[in-house]
Amino acid sequence: MLLTGQAYRESLRDGRQVWIDGERVRDVTSHPAFKPIVDVRARVYDLAHEPATRAAMAFESEDGERCSFAWKPPRAKADWYAKRRWVDTVLRDIGGVVFRLGDETIGSLWALRDGRDVLNDVDPRFTANIERHIGRVLHGDLFHASGNTDPKGDRSKRPQDQDPDMLLHVVKETDAGIVVRGAKYETAAAYAHHAFVKPTIANWGDAALSDYALGFICQMSNPRLKHICRGGFARRAPAADYPLASRFDEVDTLLVFDDVLIPWEDVLFYRHTRAATFIRGMLHRYSVYPFVLRILYVADMLIGAALFNVRQTGLDQQQAVREKLAELVCWREGIEAHLVAAIEEAQPTEGGLLMPHQSLIYAGRVLACSRLPAMMHLARELCGGQICVTPDAAAFGNPETGPWLAKFYTVNEHWSAEDRRRLLAFARDLLNSDHAGHRLTFALFAQSPPFAHLASVHQTFDFSGPLGLVQGAAGLSSRVLEYGG
Repeated sequence: MLLTGQAYRESLRDGRQVWIDGERVRDVTSHPAFKPIVDVRARVYDLAHEPATRAAMAFESEDGERCSFAWKPPRAKADWYAKRRWVDTVLRDIGGVVFRLGDETIGSLWALRDGRDVLNDVDPRFTANIERHIGRVLHGDLFHASGNTDPKGDRSKRPQDQDPDMLLHVVKETDAGIVVRGAKYETAAAYAHHAFVKPTIANWGDAALSDYALGFICQMSNPRLKHICRGGFARRAPAADYPLASRFDEVDTLLVFDDVLIPWEDVLFYRHTRAATFIRGMLHRYSVYPFVLRILYVADMLIGAALFNVRQTGLDQQQAVREKLAELVCWREGIEAHLVAAIEEAQPTEGGLLMPHQSLIYAGRVLACSRLPAMMHLARELCGGQICVTPDAAAFGNPETGPWLAKFYTVNEHWSAEDRRRLLAFARDLLNSDHAGHRLTFALFAQSPPFAHLASVHQTFDFSGPLGLVQGAAGLSSRVLEYGG
């Protein structure tokens, strides 16, 4: 059934082992580094119950149960547009961009479902587990996260030729399941219910079987799982000066698997490198859509912050300023065009689902991610130098310094000093803060690095169209179409 925000908070009080800033966290729902983002996720759960938003958040399943649109396996275009309304409703309500809410990670399980024939052919023991976990998330309304990146070690060596724990691996089998050791980085792990843990880009050599080729579901409360989190922004970011970092820090975690037992019913694929490589190649076929949609919202925030700033200071009529705003808009509309086209041209899958048109949505991801740094710098230029020199809110509130700041930051009868300060603080947090830099790096690597983004486009684009066009236009024989590739 659909969880409430309070039920979600209670579900996190399960004894999970979490550390941050060298401190053991007893309750992630109340700790200052986690409470803001836990409250955001709780708010998402509550939106499904409120009259004004419940229709956009959930649907009635065939058995009469209300389930979240986020977890619904997509079988029609209408399902994708419902998912977009879900994201639109959430992000507009919370007033910010959160990348990891679960809707952009559940797609990895749908990709597994699409690949079940191949997985069955390799090892038929575990494919039934995939369907069961998809249903478990749908009907349990569970926050499903996803773990991927390893600590790496020396990547010029095979994992077996160095400390084997640098890549997550199986250390033994038992009647109850497999025992795994190693580590994974994962965003939102400390406040998620469970995660799909999967291998990173293969480093197995030519072996048909490898203890490093495995995928499974892990409960975040497992007593032998340790969450070692990076230092958070929220606890050291005053809300008045950092309105985004103080609310939307998605805390990243190094998950340490200290001989963790994974029950057989939670194993999704195991040891066969062919299966692991196959899954890596199709992992983002669904999750890429909500990821790119998030960057569209980042684009809107960049445009809004920049436009307010130039209007505030009377520069919005200058042609040079309008050209820069148009650059931001062209980038934003390019992302929008890929999102719309990918659903309008959606493709049926081997598993009976409907995925976004693959080369269109992957090209959209390249556009969104590759241009993000330049667009942030463009917005920074439009916002002006005051975003890096403006005093903090305390100075505006001080009886001795406040009057001076009120004098110099009041623009006109429409823009008071307080509104000016708020806008500059927002822009600084959006563009210049630790949180802004972290989010930029996250967007760069969250769905694999740029070379893998381009590889996905190359793998999914249908080259037969351009080849056929040139073959006919140049008068080439049909034999050339059979050569290469």
